[in-house]
Amino acid sequence: MIRKCTDADFTTIQAIINAAAQAYRSVIPDDRWHEPYMGSDELVAEIADGVIFRGTELDGRLVGVMGIQDKGEVKLIRHAYVRPAFQKQGIGEALLYHLERATEKPILIGTWADASWAISFYRKNGYQLVTHDEKTRLLKKYWSIPLRQIETSVVLANSRWFKYRT
Repeated sequence: MIRKCTDADFTTIQAIINAAAQAYRSVIPDDRWHEPYMGSDELVAEIADGVIFRGTELDGRLVGVMGIQDKGEVKLIRHAYVRPAFQKQGIGEALLYHLERATEKPILIGTWADASWAISFYRKNGYQLVTHDEKTRLLKKYWSIPLRQIETSVVLANSRWFKYRT
């Protein structure tokens, strides 16, 4: 079951993100890695900035989360994570599809350039990498991340973005 996450899910959302983010430990630059990967203050700030989480629940337990953030002419997929024990079971794909169906706006996704599995996941689900110059422009326009993270990230877009280019 996919549902909107509530305030009561805060600790579970954070736990899912931090458990699944361990996969990034060896691929993102050391200067961008920190423990925990998503601290409470950071998660509070993301939610305050408009990230709305949906989650997949199995047997009454939240096992995957994915956020979406409205940025006016586009929506961003943010913080897409599935508990490691439940990965590769279609949970991420179902969450992505659920969020895609909920909007007519173009969707952008940012991830680490060296996270080949994440890039493959999004490409398998119809997203395409934007050019380097476009990536830099989009990350500066829609995300609040440091220059170092912009340098080491990529942006993928759905077909609506390529059709309407914002």
